[in-house]
Amino acid sequence: MAEFNKELEVKRESSWVSMDETIRKETFDVCERYKDFLNKGKTEREVVENTISILKANGFVDFNDILSGKIENVPGTKAYYSNRGRALFISVTGKKTPEEGFKIVGSHIDAPRLDIRPNPLYEDGDLALLKTHYYGGVKKYQWVATPLALHGVIIKNDGTKLNVKIGDEQGDPCFVISDLLPHLGGEQLNRPGRDVINAEQLNLIIGSVAGYEDPRNEDDKALTVKQNILTLLNEKYGICEKDFMRAELQVVPAAMACDVGFDRGLIGSYGHDDRICAYTSLEAILNIKEVPEHTAVAYFADKEEVGSMGNTGARSCALEHYISDFCSLYYDNKVCYMKEKCLRKSRLLSADVTAAYDPTFPEVFERLNAAYAGRGIAVCKYTGHGGKSGTSDACAEFVYEVTSSFDSEGIKWQETEMGKIDAGGGGTIGQFMANKGIEVLDCGVALFSMHAPYELASKADIYWTYRAYKNFFTTK
Repeated sequence: MAEFNKELEVKRESSWVSMDETIRKETFDVCERYKDFLNKGKTEREVVENTISILKANGFVDFNDILSGKIENVPGTKAYYSNRGRALFISVTGKKTPEEGFKIVGSHIDAPRLDIRPNPLYEDGDLALLKTHYYGGVKKYQWVATPLALHGVIIKNDGTKLNVKIGDEQGDPCFVISDLLPHLGGEQLNRPGRDVINAEQLNLIIGSVAGYEDPRNEDDKALTVKQNILTLLNEKYGICEKDFMRAELQVVPAAMACDVGFDRGLIGSYGHDDRICAYTSLEAILNIKEVPEHTAVAYFADKEEVGSMGNTGARSCALEHYISDFCSLYYDNKVCYMKEKCLRKSRLLSADVTAAYDPTFPEVFERLNAAYAGRGIAVCKYTGHGGKSGTSDACAEFVYEVTSSFDSEGIKWQETEMGKIDAGGGGTIGQFMANKGIEVLDCGVALFSMHAPYELASKADIYWTYRAYKNFFTTK
């Protein structure tokens, strides 16, 4: 019998097996920086602000200064452009002009959460509470009986902006949404999972102390719990109840990023989806050592979890406007035409997460096509659900171009789908980028417990995803 040629068969194994001590150390070093990134950015605004601080420390300049002529744009110029403080473009100018296209890694930095409603504050049962509105695809029951923090901004009556971040630091109070005790929860436990907690029950407890009534003064009436909270907020922050109406406040888990397992091979955190791909693309663009052939762009979008709408979402014209501005640095006229040429010639990795095969729930996965934690970056030729609904479906030529480049650099990757065909599914910003004429391929990190307040990701996959994005930026 002829001996079987092992090169004919795909080798599927954990990438940890082939990682030497040097790569393992680099993996853990990258992941320490990533944990810090997660802890400093629990909202889109915080991610943008923290990322700009990192970029400035690494020699990146404001793209507006290039547009105004203060700084010259030459091959190797490193710049950033903030879209309303909630989305971001990061670039390293390449040798080729825009009409030859860009290399773009597009991720999103919003994450499932609870938003404070416009008229949120009320008192009931001697408690002060805030009403919330859930954002994105959440399992509502996961947000009760757990420590929560309050992050965001308030524009006060005088127009000044107040940054809010309460619940994460040692000594801070946290906030909680209560749950029904099992002794009285019989009817609740008989509901379908999506209805165990309904949207109107996601009310955040923020106070329980009424004011003090001075018995020596007949005119001194005790404050209600709500009034006491408003007094405390006014004394500390100078705000009143009306300020909630124009605030942008988010309820996020109070827990911080942490290693998981005796071997510390996983990271547990809120916001892996999709800040894990944003960070790995940031790490990649920071580590471009030589001038790339094509301009490299890391694009952090907003609003993906609610359909990519709005002027900071991927469905907006933000990318076209950014490319038009870039083209204006090269072409005195025909900017719109050159923008269209740039889009048609550009290539983009839609950097988003997928589901990791979970042995506790094997029934929803198709084992041959599932993503496995630790096997490297998960490449998804198509996303969507059912009959490929809501996908761009990358062409074979582009899949070859990307994956053969990974192979040449020894980058660990796996070809994947998200679960069984009719079990569900999901989409990314890739479909909207493809609609603009860009070649698109989805690839990112596989997660456990996606969209939960605490998700899990493999450090090995984080490392190989960083390496994959860097390779994409720097190859011709």
